[in-house]
Amino acid sequence: MIKFVAALAVVGLAVTAPAMAQAQAKSKAAAAYKAPRGPDGKHPDLNGVWQVMNSAGWDIEPHAARAALQLRPGPFVPVPAKSVLALGAVGAVPAGLGIVEGGEIPYTADAKKQRDANRANYTDLNSGDPEVKCYLPGVPRANYMHLPFQIFQSEKSMIIAYEYAGAVRNILFTDPGPAPVDSWMGQSVAKWEGDSLVVTVSGMNDRTWFDRAGNFHSDQMTVVERWTPTGPTTIRYEATITDPNTFTKPWKMSFNLYKRQGEDARLNQFKCVEFVEELMYGDLRKEPLK
Repeated sequence: MIKFVAALAVVGLAVTAPAMAQAQAKSKAAAAYKAPRGPDGKHPDLNGVWQVMNSAGWDIEPHAARAALQLRPGPFVPVPAKSVLALGAVGAVPAGLGIVEGGEIPYTADAKKQRDANRANYTDLNSGDPEVKCYLPGVPRANYMHLPFQIFQSEKSMIIAYEYAGAVRNILFTDPGPAPVDSWMGQSVAKWEGDSLVVTVSGMNDRTWFDRAGNFHSDQMTVVERWTPTGPTTIRYEATITDPNTFTKPWKMSFNLYKRQGEDARLNQFKCVEFVEELMYGDLRKEPLK
């Protein structure tokens, strides 16, 4: 028995060692990468159209594939997975390894109960996911939705334009002080640390979620982003979330962004307001649609 266990250990090492060595080699290569300089000649060029290749938009924590809740007229309530026959495969949530470092968000006990309630009723028009109503996604959610975004970087300024709902962020390099009012996308103040763009985002309201799985925050949240080029077509994105009203400690998410190439490197139009007008205001029609 001892010999058998030892043999299994040897096999396991033989399988994992090359993978670990490959990962370490990639990490060293990323650390050694020197990105082309941007318009100012000093800092990396982040210009381009970027997009994720993960399923964090559905759920930022590790998750198996599952049926989504069904959208239907009338009361917006969850339905059992077997009842989502009308949606078929398009109503499925793809599996994902998650982007939360450590795997689990450190909610307070009360906040976790609220997350569970959000998850059970995410299509509810009053208390559900703001994405259902085409509200702006907030930060960091805007960066890992299924639609791309474009960074415009000049010698003295930078903006990020998102395909989803035409959202825009103005990246400030001079701190104007506290945000005058809370907003959906917050206030972004940036600085360079070596080849990493570090952006502190504050002044966000409490109406945005992290994903479609009910993960949320309060209006006390601060996000510190790090955008680090790791190759000609990749950026390593990291965000540290601090919100003492919702979480027991700061936590971090991280993932890769990929640069779109060729004729695909452009933003299309996704003005989703027109898709939700009937959903939100259809009951006000004098003669409701059948």
